[in-house]
Amino acid sequence: MDFDEVADELYAGDPAEFVAVRNQRAKEAKAAGDAALAERIRALRKPTLAATILNRRAGSPELTELAKLGDELRKAHSALAGADLRKLARRRQELVNRILRDERSMSESVSREVEATLEAVVADPEVAALALAGRLSSGADSSGDQWLTSGFIPQPKRKPAPEREKPATVSHLDDRRKAKRAAAEKAEQERIDKAREEAEREQKRVAEFNRLRREAADLAKACKQAEIDLSRAERRAEKATEKANDLRRRLADAELEEETANGETASAQTVLDDLRAEAARIDDALERF
Repeated sequence: MDFDEVADELYAGDPAEFVAVRNQRAKEAKAAGDAALAERIRALRKPTLAATILNRRAGSPELTELAKLGDELRKAHSALAGADLRKLARRRQELVNRILRDERSMSESVSREVEATLEAVVADPEVAALALAGRLSSGADSSGDQWLTSGFIPQPKRKPAPEREKPATVSHLDDRRKAKRAAAEKAEQERIDKAREEAEREQKRVAEFNRLRREAADLAKACKQAEIDLSRAERRAEKATEKANDLRRRLADAELEEETANGETASAQTVLDDLRAEAARIDDALERF
């Protein structure tokens, strides 16, 4: 079983039977022991109505010319050839209008999707290759890539051929897109991790700032209390000094009074002794009489 054969069968067949046939082919591939092929088949997406309409026109002259116009428009744009650009743009619109007229039974929404896809055929070589190969899975526009069939990358034809050439067997387009998306997700995750680290550092910095601020407030409070305690101690010291000085003065006065009293006591004792001696002498004199 070949992947391209299965894809051709699915996208050229009835969209109503797409899912059933796809699942059956995936089941057959898995039963044959090719799990990778089964997985690629299972990843193919059911085409929308707009994609189905254009897949059925694969290889048509209009689509072929639109794809060729895309290359010519890009060359004219690079060469800044204004006249050629206007001529090619008119031809592009004529071809788009012709296809839309051929499919006049489309609803307005489907018509818009088909027109957008045709514009993308001109703008994007990958869309052109898929459209020519009949491998579109959904409507396309030149600004997005949601239209691509999972598992394919269109390749340019190497040689002209009367029949349309199939796209490469296996596409690396999804791999490139997945790698790009993974790189973007990795970059975003790195940005988030860096932002988280910055936030954590900022949080730690703020926490340290708040801790130091609280510590400074506590120190300021302690300094204020120490100043109050010092002031109170100084006042108590002043009072104690005054009291000590007062006591020293009173002690000096008391010592002076003591010294004076001692002098007076000594003088009184001398007078007393003299008086006693005189009294004894008189007593002796009286006894002799």
